[in-house]
Amino acid sequence: MITQKYINEISYQIVGGAIEVHKQLGPGLLESVYHSCLVDELNEIGLKVQSQIHVPVHYKGKNLGGMLKLDLLINSLIVVELKAVEARIPLYKAQLLSYLKLSQMPKGLLINFHYENITKQLVPLVTEEFSKLPKD
Repeated sequence: MITQKYINEISYQIVGGAIEVHKQLGPGLLESVYHSCLVDELNEIGLKVQSQIHVPVHYKGKNLGGMLKLDLLINSLIVVELKAVEARIPLYKAQLLSYLKLSQMPKGLLINFHYENITKQLVPLVTEEFSKLPKD
């Protein structure tokens, strides 16, 4: 059964994988490099990773197509949005919130590889879907 605890444990593994990638590569590279390395790292630890997933937009009962693209979807539960930018702007959080709402996933992580300590820039977000799940 999927629980909040289970999702948080997966999130912990994702962050651990991102820390390992950052430890190996350091800051200053392109997002695409971190993306590829994180996919490999998360696959190595046994997570199910889907990359560059198109998210359909439904409007008034119509599917308008996959206009948005998630960086990563982990275990079909957690959206991961990657950045390698100097300044974290509100748009990135709004982007992740849009992905979460449209995909109806319970949790998302915004990870910025640009900084020396990526955990200080980490933005975890949960949705109403998360709050509906049992805690344990």
